Amino acid sequence: MKIFQKSNNLILFKTFFIASLFTFAGGLAMLPVLQRDLVDNNQLIDKDDFLEYATLSQTLPGMIVLNCACFVGKRINGWRGMFCAALGAILPAFVLMLIATILYSILPMTARIQSAFLGIRAASSAMILTAAITLYQHNIRNQYGFLIMLVSVGLLFILNFSAPLVLLIAGLFGFVYYRFGHKGVKK
Repeated sequence: MKIFQKSNNLILFKTFFIASLFTFAGGLAMLPVLQRDLVDNNQLIDKDDFLEYATLSQTLPGMIVLNCACFVGKRINGWRGMFCAALGAILPAFVLMLIATILYSILPMTARIQSAFLGIRAASSAMILTAAITLYQHNIRNQYGFLIMLVSVGLLFILNFSAPLVLLIAGLFGFVYYRFGHKGVKK
């Protein structure tokens, strides 16, 4: 037994803190970082459970990373794990937004600063795309899932349906499919 072995709560806090501190595009962009640290490096949770919680986190109102921190932290170490992961997820955003708000009001928007933001937005888009591909690989398991995904994209981008309505419609179609169509749907 290692004398200085890190507790799971410390790992949860540190992982969500670092992901929140260095990921500028929000919850989806953090998923690859969180997966690497929690699933691959520390083996605190298996990949399927992590991706299931990440998917569920997106369907609930609120910050995706906070929802994910609560689910993952609770799974790994109960209520204490949930608290540590949630605190790690929100503390950097709170402090950075406080500092950014102060600096934004006193610093001029020079071309250099605007260029830096342009680079950050481009990198953030890549992180979100990586997370979307990972979630696609985990969640789309058959032709029916692929069809629901395409219909959902159409409802969101072409017909401008609200996200909660699209989730409700997709859930209803999933229920009907499971109930009356194909009984062998994987969990």
